[in-house]
Amino acid sequence: MLSTLQHSYRGLSLLMTLNWDRFLSVAAIAIALTAGAYVLTL
Repeated sequence: MLSTLQHSYRGLSLLMTLNWDRFLSVAAIAIALTAGAYVLTL
C-alpha cells in the first residue's frame, strides 16, 4: 500500500512539474471569475 502511494505521488508530482503553467492559468481564471462575482455582489 505504501509503495502504491509513493508511486502515485511521484507520478502526480511529475505531472505537476510538466503542466504547472496550465494549472496556473486555470487557477488565474478561477480567481478572476471569483473576483468578478464578488464585485457584482457589491
